[in-house]
Amino acid sequence: MLEIKDLYVNYGNLQIIQGVSMTVKDGEMISLVGSNGAGKTTLLKAISGLKKINSGSIVFDGVDLTKLNPSKIAEHGVVQVPEGRKLFPDMSVQENLELGSYLKGPKQKRKDTLEYVYNMMPDLKVKAKQSAGSLSGGQQQMVAIGRGLMCCPKLLIFDEPSIGLSPLLTDIMFDIIEKVKKDGVTIMLVEQNVQNALKLADRGYVLEQGIISMEGKASDLLQDENLKKAYLGM
Repeated sequence: MLEIKDLYVNYGNLQIIQGVSMTVKDGEMISLVGSNGAGKTTLLKAISGLKKINSGSIVFDGVDLTKLNPSKIAEHGVVQVPEGRKLFPDMSVQENLELGSYLKGPKQKRKDTLEYVYNMMPDLKVKAKQSAGSLSGGQQQMVAIGRGLMCCPKLLIFDEPSIGLSPLLTDIMFDIIEKVKKDGVTIMLVEQNVQNALKLADRGYVLEQGIISMEGKASDLLQDENLKKAYLGM
């Protein structure tokens, strides 16, 4: 589905992504983990067309994404739930959700998809007419996830969905992501909460200073002694 080969991305003269290669197969969930400053968000921006690459390739379902603008990439089904939620706080919950279905295909399915989102996250239906800015952090993250689902994604990319959330709300958020996975959506999860991220995933990649340092089955990575020491404090 998604294949990244020998990708390099710079900010000015600073090389952030250095020869990254990775794949996401149809129907699976992969987790990309790493510390702050490792280059995770830069990689996601490159996939979504928000950051130009220096060299390498990003191909999704046979289409070269590096030649497309962000809206065209979304039309092909690559959708991102961004770090920090990026909601419109003065607009209602439902208005924020509907913004995810502005493309022609998703717009035609808006009614059914909205019902799907409300069934998955009933708190949002109760608060549909409230301003998004009045919601708790966890509820705002649900809106961000719901908005992504409204775009009918083939590949849904999560960028740090647990950031700023309490342990209880973090568990709830990962439960929602697991439901999305079970419903057949292919997922790429970028997350600092290494243990939770790898528990859910089929496979995982570890990004360190712009380089993939480890990869493999998520269950195997969780048992790796170096990863335990570096990210799990064990």
